[in-house]
Amino acid sequence: MFNFLLFTSLLLSSCQEKKQEKEIKWTKEQSVTWNKNMALEEELQINLFLSKKDWKMQKTGSGLRYYIYKNGNGKIASEGQEAKIKYSIRLLDGKLCYQTENGETFMFQIDKSEIESGVQEGIKKMKVGDKAKLIIPSHIAHGLVGDLDKIPPLSPIVVDVELLELKP
Repeated sequence: MFNFLLFTSLLLSSCQEKKQEKEIKWTKEQSVTWNKNMALEEELQINLFLSKKDWKMQKTGSGLRYYIYKNGNGKIASEGQEAKIKYSIRLLDGKLCYQTENGETFMFQIDKSEIESGVQEGIKKMKVGDKAKLIIPSHIAHGLVGDLDKIPPLSPIVVDVELLELKP
């Protein structure tokens, strides 16, 4: 009899522990508004960062800003080519996230690799020998989740890049 009461008691208590799930109502309009607000906030962060720099930035339709501060004399980069670069990636606060080390280079195929779309867009503005600063908004960098390592979610990045070589 004791076992039956214990079993019944456990059964009743387990049934009572079910919590009702609250339905979350999130509309498309709320998403659009949230995205616009995040983009405006990020734009303000980038503009504040640039107000402390003497960089002659150009801005593309995607929001990429680029400044070629050393002109090369090679061919201009284009889709499908292999680009050999040196780079450093920083956050707007100056924190270094990644860089090529002394003598190290990095190769990738333009528009055919998983490199940030903002970097690929910026490389196509460069000629071999150019050095440039790229400010890449989060939506064409690492987006909502960051890179899950050194770049936090929703972070614009500053890329200092040198285009060393192009291969067909």
